[in-house]
Amino acid sequence: MSLGLLGAFVAAVAYGSATILQAIGVRRLAALPPRTPLRERVATGWLYPAGLVLDAAGFLASVLALRTLPLFLVESAIASSVAVTAVLSVVVLHVRLQSREVVALGAVALGLVALAAAAQEGPALSPGGAIGWWLLVSAVVVGVVLAVGLLDRNRGRAAVLLSIGAGLGFGGVGVAARVIDVPTPWWHLIGDPTAWALGAHAALATVCYAVALVRGRVTTVAALTFAAETTVPAAIGIVWLGDGVRPGWAPVALAGFVMTLAGCIALAGRAEAPSEDEGVAVTAEAETLVVGVDHAGGREDPAEAASPEGALGAEDELPR
Repeated sequence: MSLGLLGAFVAAVAYGSATILQAIGVRRLAALPPRTPLRERVATGWLYPAGLVLDAAGFLASVLALRTLPLFLVESAIASSVAVTAVLSVVVLHVRLQSREVVALGAVALGLVALAAAAQEGPALSPGGAIGWWLLVSAVVVGVVLAVGLLDRNRGRAAVLLSIGAGLGFGGVGVAARVIDVPTPWWHLIGDPTAWALGAHAALATVCYAVALVRGRVTTVAALTFAAETTVPAAIGIVWLGDGVRPGWAPVALAGFVMTLAGCIALAGRAEAPSEDEGVAVTAEAETLVVGVDHAGGREDPAEAASPEGALGAEDELPR
C-alpha cells in the first residue's frame, strides 16, 4: 500500500471514528443536570474533544493522500467515513444494521477497491498562479450560498442550499490541498491565496453543514453534501489537474465511483432514527454507553438515548 492510499484509509477511519466519539460526548453532556460543575462536565464529555483530535488527524491524513492521489479517489474515501461510522455503531453502540445497509457497506468497500486499483498516482499538474485566486472566488460563492440559506425561511429549501454549499466547501478544501505548494520555510504560506482559500472553504463548509443538519433531514443533507464534495472536485481534477486512471481502467473507475457514492448515500440514513415499523433493536448496553450517567429524575428516555438518532442525531451535532 502506498503512502497516499494509507493516508486516504487513515482519513476515512479517523473521520468515521470522530463522529462516534463526538456524538457520544454530546449525548453524555446533554444528560447532565443544568448546574453540573465544570470539572464534572469536562470529565463526562471528554470524548468530544477526543473526536476533534481525530478530525484534525483525518484532515492531515487526507492532505497527505492528496499530494499523490487523484481527487476522485481521496474525496470518495473521505465520504466513505460514513461506512466507518456505521460499522462502529454496530461494534460500539450495538446497533443492528438492516440488510440493505450491509449491502451498502459492501458497495462502498468494493467501490473503493476499484477506485484504488484504477487510480493513477502522481502529483497534480501545475494549474498556474491564478488557481489560488479562483479558489478564493469559489469560497465567496460558498459564502453567498451560506447567507442565502440562513436568510431563507423555507427550511427544506434552505437545507438543500446549505447542503450543496457544504459539499462545495469541502470539495474546495480538497482541491486546495491537491494544488497547494508548500514553500520552504513553510510560514511563507501566509502569503499564498490557496492557503487562505483552503481555510475559508473549511470554515464555510463546516457552518453550512451544521446549519443544514438543523434545517433538514440527515439523509438528505448527507446525500447532497457527499454528491457535491465528490463529483465537483473529481471533475475539476480530471479536467484541469491531470487526475487520471490507468489505461483501460476508466470503466472500473467509473463503476467504483458510482458504487462508493451510492453506498455512502444509502448509509447516511444510519444517522436517522428508525420508524416504528422498522423495529431496529438496540441493547441496554448502548444506552449506558451513550448516556453514561444516571441522575434521579434526569434520565433520558432509553429508546431515545440509545437509538441511532440519539447517537448520531440531526438535532445534536453530527460532525464530519
